[in-house]
Amino acid sequence: MYSFIFDVDDTVYDQLSPFAQAFEKHFSSYASIPLQDLYLYSRKFSDEVFERTESGKMGKREMHVYRISKAFQMFDVQITTEEALSFQYDYETFQSKIQLLPDVVQALDFCKAKGLPLGVITNGPREHQRSKVKQLGLERWILSEHLFISSEIGIAKPDKRIFEYAQTTMNLHPESTFYIGDSYANDVIGAKQAGWKAIWVNRRGLAPLSTEIRPDYIVDAQHSITEIVSSIWYK
Repeated sequence: MYSFIFDVDDTVYDQLSPFAQAFEKHFSSYASIPLQDLYLYSRKFSDEVFERTESGKMGKREMHVYRISKAFQMFDVQITTEEALSFQYDYETFQSKIQLLPDVVQALDFCKAKGLPLGVITNGPREHQRSKVKQLGLERWILSEHLFISSEIGIAKPDKRIFEYAQTTMNLHPESTFYIGDSYANDVIGAKQAGWKAIWVNRRGLAPLSTEIRPDYIVDAQHSITEIVSSIWYK
């Protein structure tokens, strides 16, 4: 039986949308900055200090200031700590209104109708990630015991042990388990190193990070999650 395990951020919802709303509110004077590039830089710098944040060596607010400030520096723009924190406050406010992408709803409905095991593996702070899961209504499809959050388990993607933890808990078979996520480093490489199949959500047209470790399927402008999941089922 096939199993499908999902990432959360920028996989089941569009993380750029609340980022863009906060940007428009606070930094509209910098409209010449390519918004997607700024967003991707902020993700890059967030990932850069993720382990320090998870371990408590860097405070969460310090990380928030760091990632957006460094992202703006890539465009030769300096922002103040106060501006960074105000941006983050509204970014979180807009995140509280996130919704599942229609394609994701269709894919989850398809899997549930076929009786396929579903789960979530996500990096991030416990309360923040759980609030997103609740806001998105993922409990409709995914059992609470099949929600795996890095800060709760003490292991984060791309470490293959978090995939193996989910595998043991859910009694999954790696050769028929597909992980669906947007981060090449965390999701594709992490899942493949655990012996799983990987579906890379590449809606932003990014280049792959590796020529040796490749995803089994790619979600892009031509291929939706629902199309890929149903094609696997009917293969």
